[in-house]
Amino acid sequence: MYAVIKTGGKQYRVSEGNILEIEKIDGKQGDVVSFDDVLMVSKNGDVKIGRPVIEGAKVTGEIVTQTKGPKITVFKMKRRKGFRKKTGHRQQLTVLKIKGISM
Repeated sequence: MYAVIKTGGKQYRVSEGNILEIEKIDGKQGDVVSFDDVLMVSKNGDVKIGRPVIEGAKVTGEIVTQTKGPKITVFKMKRRKGFRKKTGHRQQLTVLKIKGISM
C-alpha cells in the first residue's frame, strides 16, 4: 500500500515505514504529524485518485529529527564591472518516518 501526499509545495510517494526528508514543519522529535492532502492511494492494485484530494484519507508520521540540508553556494558576477557577490544557503529539513495510511 502506498500513497502520494503533498507538503511543502512538493509531492512524495510514501509507504508505511518509509523515512523521508521534507521541508521543515513545526514539531519536536517524537511528535506525530498527519497529512490530509492525500492525492492518491493504491492498495493491492486498487488505485484511488483524488480530485484534487481524497476525502477522509490521512497519512500519519513521526518526526525523527530536525536537520539542515547541504550548503548551496550562490555566486553572482557581472563581467568587466568588478561586481562579485557570494552567498550561501542551507535548507532546514524535517526527517519523517511514515507510521500509517488510512482511508
